[in-house]
Amino acid sequence: MIEIENVSKAYGRSVVVDGVTLTLPSRGITSIIGPNGAGKSTLLSMVSRLLPMDRGHVRVDGLDIADAASDVLARRLSILRQDNSISVRLTVRELVTFGRYPHSKGRPTAADREHVERALGYLGLDGLADRFLDELSGGQRQRAFVAMVLCQDTDYMLLDEPLNNLDMKHAVSMMQLLRGAADEFGKTVVLVLHDINFASCYSDHIVAMRDGRVIHQGSPEALIRPDVLAEIYDLDIAVETIGGRPIGIYYLGSGSARRQQMPGPNG
Repeated sequence: MIEIENVSKAYGRSVVVDGVTLTLPSRGITSIIGPNGAGKSTLLSMVSRLLPMDRGHVRVDGLDIADAASDVLARRLSILRQDNSISVRLTVRELVTFGRYPHSKGRPTAADREHVERALGYLGLDGLADRFLDELSGGQRQRAFVAMVLCQDTDYMLLDEPLNNLDMKHAVSMMQLLRGAADEFGKTVVLVLHDINFASCYSDHIVAMRDGRVIHQGSPEALIRPDVLAEIYDLDIAVETIGGRPIGIYYLGSGSARRQQMPGPNG
């Protein structure tokens, strides 16, 4: 499990993450939701040691990330950033092969290459493997970066807004893939998501943040409720049960004069 103890981060006088204490369960999918500026991405970056903490501790299966050697941590935990940029021109296969670096140290073996081909196939990238990243659409590049994370083959996968740039079909496919990684391979998947309905339909556990703090956590049924969502987002959100899952319906208030059709979470 991932244990987060009194973790904080501030920039000047602006506190972005404020004394968060949280346990993320092993295996399954945990989604972190909340409005913009809630501290979701900052928290995930500190858990993965991409960003230093001002105070607090994070332990992964008892391993304190502050003291862990980089290669040891990289074999335990992988991270997909929200914004990914590569300064050199790479093919999809070359990018995915980087996921094996903690294991191969830049000298991939036959076993490493098997991992690469498996990840390419799992993400439906076989036909794009020899294309350069700058020749791909945003959604195709996003899938390539997720394939790199999957190829790293860690017990813990942290993904910051993995549905960025994906259309509806590929967003559903991505969530199904991550659900399969949790169920079939016993991975612990932690996601930052803006779409509460994807969180509801695919998560085992949801953590809600606002103003740098955790304000709710629990099952999808416990969090995807009008009263809880109103506290998180300061927005009236109706909830209907569809296919056995609570689904949020967005609108601007309860009065008929104020009610308007709102765009979905990604539009």
